[in-house]
Amino acid sequence: MDFTLPDEHEMTREVVRDFCETEIEPIAQDIEDEHRFPEEIFEELADLDLMGVPVPEEYGGAGGDYLMYALVAEELGRVSGSVGLSYVAHTSLATMPIIKFGTEEQKERWAKPLAEGEYLGSWALTEPESGSDASDMDTMAEKDGDEYVLNGTKQFITNANVAGSVLVKAVTDPDAGYDGISTFIVDPDEDDGFEVTTVWDKMGLNASPTCEIQLDDVRVPEDRLLGEEGDGWDQTKKTLDGGRISIAALSTGLGQGAFEAAREYATEREQFDQPISKFDAVRDMIVSMDRKIERARLLTHKAAVKYDNGEDVTRISSLAKLDASEISREVAEDAVQVLGGYGYTTDFAPQRFYRDAKLMEIGEGTSEIQHLVLGRELGL
Repeated sequence: MDFTLPDEHEMTREVVRDFCETEIEPIAQDIEDEHRFPEEIFEELADLDLMGVPVPEEYGGAGGDYLMYALVAEELGRVSGSVGLSYVAHTSLATMPIIKFGTEEQKERWAKPLAEGEYLGSWALTEPESGSDASDMDTMAEKDGDEYVLNGTKQFITNANVAGSVLVKAVTDPDAGYDGISTFIVDPDEDDGFEVTTVWDKMGLNASPTCEIQLDDVRVPEDRLLGEEGDGWDQTKKTLDGGRISIAALSTGLGQGAFEAAREYATEREQFDQPISKFDAVRDMIVSMDRKIERARLLTHKAAVKYDNGEDVTRISSLAKLDASEISREVAEDAVQVLGGYGYTTDFAPQRFYRDAKLMEIGEGTSEIQHLVLGRELGL
């Protein structure tokens, strides 16, 4: 593949990088310390037409491709993992499934305001008892006339308390296994019985809300069913193909931000009358960071291009997610080491990248699950 980015993609990256450096980077640590969702940042991203990058223009998006979207996610991650996480959850998990599986009416009513940035979206799959076995689902949706009645609990749901719509996975046929899972569009503001019961304090990413939600006799009209009954698990697998690329891109950005902080510090900090970058141990560590990040970026871009070409990306997206997520944590840890004692303080960014990077190895399929996926793809 050609690794020279098209001019439009390069221009988009430059616009996003400038915005990130002027608007997000100065407040990145503050919003973490305050555990504050930066609503104003997402309003500005909407003004820049970035909240629906891969969404067709007729549905309020920018009409870009997944590679362009991956570039935006990387640039956001380079300065704030929290902003990046809420952004990718909104785009790949909450918006794109409606574009891919929704009716024209659903796309107009639900996808368009998401793509235009009128509000954020959320996607509710995981439950308290399910963990990595996301198909082990207790949330039920029972048909009652021309409505469905939803009951259950969803756990670790990004953006749930700031979302204007939530895609909820629920069981419509308890006897059908994977084929008994369906997807519903829930309006948190209008649908009675929807409640955010917990907003979690976390190791990192605290400016991106992670919630528990309770569904207590939530009634939704039948036109809120996404696709057909029983389509939910197949939709989930296809959605996660794109979601893994999102996490790979975000991880690459986190690693890049940590690397840049370490390189800048090492070239300015002097010991024994010379910059510490001149010492073999420090220089070799920084070179290794750069090598790893470049590998993660190439895998991520390859997965995005294949996704745009309509190819099966289960294997390559899993590879990209696995490699980039582990690399981001390794690079961030080394960045803390390069800064020494300063790296352990909140006055410098590496500690934030380090804490944020850990979730990349857990969310949207743990590293262990990625090995399982890859083994299956290899026929093992």
